Amino acid sequence: MKGVFYVIKVYSSSSCSSCRKAKAWLEKQGLEIEERNILAEPLNEEEIKNILCLTEFGTDEIISTRSKVYEKLAIDFDELSLSEVVKLMVEYPSLLRRPIITDGKKLQIGYNEEEIHQFIPRKIRKLSSLKMAEHLLYMDLEKHQFA
Repeated sequence: MKGVFYVIKVYSSSSCSSCRKAKAWLEKQGLEIEERNILAEPLNEEEIKNILCLTEFGTDEIISTRSKVYEKLAIDFDELSLSEVVKLMVEYPSLLRRPIITDGKKLQIGYNEEEIHQFIPRKIRKLSSLKMAEHLLYMDLEKHQFA
């Protein structure tokens, strides 16, 4: 589907500073986002499975081992079936790391300024790279001209 831009979904919580940074960065780039507070409106099993399909490391990538509920549950997640882990994530949405950013094809967990660039459409990234190259070339020419 060339030329089609997908809405970027940002699964967040209101108290999460990384979520606010990610949302602000995406909006600054002019990208269309759909934000959802997963503590107020938890993900269902299908949505969690869709996210897991995009991960490299499965549940380890999206479980927040620093969350209070993770410590409170004191469960060895490695001994649970995938279905059991997904059910826990539905029941305890704070188990999920945030933000979760996806366009349905790419996924980023947490805010990482270098990785978040992947959500800028390729055509725009190429155009930005060309403009930057032109700018640097112009600056280099000016530097040599006035040296």
